[in-house]
Amino acid sequence: MSGNVIQFYSTKGEYGPFSNFSAHRLFLKGKTWRTSEHYFQAQKFAGTEHEEELRMVESPMVVARMGRSRKRPLRKDWDAVKDDIMREAVMTKFTQNKELKALLLSTCDAALVEHTANDSCWADGGDGTGKNMLGIILMEVREKLKEEQESGSA
Repeated sequence: MSGNVIQFYSTKGEYGPFSNFSAHRLFLKGKTWRTSEHYFQAQKFAGTEHEEELRMVESPMVVARMGRSRKRPLRKDWDAVKDDIMREAVMTKFTQNKELKALLLSTCDAALVEHTANDSCWADGGDGTGKNMLGIILMEVREKLKEEQESGSA
């Protein structure tokens, strides 16, 4: 990895599409989702009426708030599956949208960091102590896309 670091958080700016709140639809599980955040949050309640309720919410900010609320019964295996669900959402988002795929590949080998004090799991916690799982997953997806491109299967 080079010393190059790309930080993102807001949906604005050149790397705004790396945010799960970016207005890029994806098609998964036979349905269209407004954003990857919609898909991710709804999967906390997969197979229940709450999944569809969250899918239909207009705003990614509102769907995030709803998904984080513990007023709905969280699926029992959530901690075990959440990273893979995020991988699925991110891979789908960046393979179904050619412009996003090109943007992600254009980052070459830069470290991708979701930079905010608001989250220490998916982001860097604002001071680098967070796990940055969204950034890590974006880099994993980038590597897979590069491999597909090099093998000619993309």
